[in-house]
Amino acid sequence: MIEVELEDLEWASSLPTAAAVVERAAMAALGAVEGDVVVLLTDDTTIRDLNARFRDRDRPTNVLSFPAAESAMPHLGDLVLAHGVCVEEAQAQGKSLSDHLSHLVVHGVLHLLGRDHEIDEEAEEMEQEERSILASLGIADPYETNDHPLGEA
Repeated sequence: MIEVELEDLEWASSLPTAAAVVERAAMAALGAVEGDVVVLLTDDTTIRDLNARFRDRDRPTNVLSFPAAESAMPHLGDLVLAHGVCVEEAQAQGKSLSDHLSHLVVHGVLHLLGRDHEIDEEAEEMEQEERSILASLGIADPYETNDHPLGEA
């Protein structure tokens, strides 16, 4: 189950289908894995606070992933996405907000499933998995024109 919480109404203003976009991308990333994911669509201030408290990085970011403890299963974890950062990145990269949000959700869910990108080999594997999942959704390769890493997920 995917639960989407819309905390910042700017998401609804700029992307009325935001909840549906999140659900579709999260389900694609989960594939056959069963589990619950909560996705909070929030603002830059909230994500900056979370990033500072949990990652010691006092700045807003696009997406944060919080994997659940194994004892919490079937809850896999939580994702938090910042509206302002996501909109700015989508515009800067010449992408639709829907496609960029889909990419960030896929990226975040993969983190909840244990994928990472700390070393080059892991990053290449994770990016390939993202490309494949996004292609199944009809979304172009997000890394084709994007030199920038995805943030703090």
